[in-house]
Amino acid sequence: MTSEFDEQKLELATLKQKVATLESEMSRATEADQWNLDNFYGTWYGTVGFVFGGIAAMASLLFNIVGATLAGKHPLEIIRVYLTFPLGEKALALSTAEGTGFVIDDGMILSLGCCLYIGTGMVLGVLFHWVIGRFALETSVATRLLWASALATAVWIINFYGILAWLQPALFGGRWITSGEHMPWWVALATHLVFGWTMALMAPLGAFQLYRRPTEATS
Repeated sequence: MTSEFDEQKLELATLKQKVATLESEMSRATEADQWNLDNFYGTWYGTVGFVFGGIAAMASLLFNIVGATLAGKHPLEIIRVYLTFPLGEKALALSTAEGTGFVIDDGMILSLGCCLYIGTGMVLGVLFHWVIGRFALETSVATRLLWASALATAVWIINFYGILAWLQPALFGGRWITSGEHMPWWVALATHLVFGWTMALMAPLGAFQLYRRPTEATS
């Protein structure tokens, strides 16, 4: 009788050990399936940055339109200058008395240029929101603005003097974007800064937050 009781105790202990092992494995599997808020989800910040970049580009374009109008220039002067990259010097004559001679209407070309400008901003928004979200999201507004200013300045230097300064002459025979004759360097820099500052101010709106059901939140 005692031997049978001992065997039952041993079997019960073995079953308890198996149950404990299974519970431990199930607990680890459940934890692996949960979002870890300590991780940085770059895909999320890149996707949100793509949307925010379009908004920041529109803010930057509006800044240029107002500035160009106050300076007595064509409201879309910056678009005309940027369009010299695909169109060459003829882009500077868009919507002027001389005209460009293109089959497509000048207004349509400028509209496409605005779309290209916003599209470029959307691509850059991925970089800006990713960097700000990774390194400065939990900081003060002033710190985020400093991060955005440094990043915007770096992008301006690389794009203008690291790429366009030699690429545009090589492809189109002129330096209309970087020469400073049609667009002063400080206007280009200010354009990038306004874009970066807009991204910095919107950054908290694009922070990753784990969704919880109301029942989970109250339990």
